[in-house]
Amino acid sequence: MPTPLAELHMHIEGSLEPELIFALAERNRVTLPYRDLDDLRSRYEFTDLQSFLDLYFANMAVLRTAQDFADLARAYFARAAAGGVRHAEIFFNPQAHTARGVPLRDVLDGLGDAVRGSESEFGVSSALIAAVLRDRPEAEAAAMLDELLGLDVPVLGLGLDSAEVGNPPSRFVDVFARARASGLRTVAHAGEEGPPEYVWQALDLLGVERIDHGVRCLEDPALVTRLVDDQVPLTVCPLSNVRLRVVDTMAEHPLRAMLAAGLLVTVNSDDPAYFGGYVDDNFAGLRDGLGLTEEERETLARNSILASFASPERKRELLGES
Repeated sequence: MPTPLAELHMHIEGSLEPELIFALAERNRVTLPYRDLDDLRSRYEFTDLQSFLDLYFANMAVLRTAQDFADLARAYFARAAAGGVRHAEIFFNPQAHTARGVPLRDVLDGLGDAVRGSESEFGVSSALIAAVLRDRPEAEAAAMLDELLGLDVPVLGLGLDSAEVGNPPSRFVDVFARARASGLRTVAHAGEEGPPEYVWQALDLLGVERIDHGVRCLEDPALVTRLVDDQVPLTVCPLSNVRLRVVDTMAEHPLRAMLAAGLLVTVNSDDPAYFGGYVDDNFAGLRDGLGLTEEERETLARNSILASFASPERKRELLGES
């Protein structure tokens, strides 16, 4: 029986499927700029990260209430469980919602309700990671963290995402230092469109425990050595890399080279509603496009569990060691 999967790099807003967008728009009386589902789907051709982010943030307009966020998360858990996921650590973007006038408490009430029931309802243990929008002011990120900590809500960690180029991790040193001091786990997107230097900054300046993406680390042998020696997990998203033109085809994806170098690589879906699929779809794409073997699949599955922030007991359970 295959080793179950942990998903460590998935933006809950990026699991907003077209059908749910229209359903929530009707429920919340939001007028969409799309004629129908086909018109919306026709816009899912991206030339780079920013072209995706423009659509991603526009579609969030339908997310208004705690119930919307709960429905969104439950839809993800149901689909992820069907694809073999048994543990999920989910990103959400507080600033993207508070900037639209949606109270952070409503966002967390909805997501928290789904997370609390995820294991009993879907067999998926789960946790939330609040992600800083790196292309917005540092003061806004600090205020978001203040509000998050003041709410005393069950958030596991702090991440860093959105438009990478021109927004280095070094901008957010103070925010991440305070997050760590408050007991939050820390991760950061780096080395996707941005250079290897951003990975160094995430490690040395932000003190993160995982690197999200990180595929460009191969350009810097010294960085590869650092990542291997410290066994820093890399949460790689193959379908996303192809759809956002980080690589042109799955056959050119560096995942196998990363494994061969001894890097602790995991496979994740990033924004599955936009990039062509969930974790199992990513593995299917790697099998068909890269010739991924069953042995490599098992290594990646085991890596995902080891790289997670799940409790030692939960890790042993997932690995079949308890």
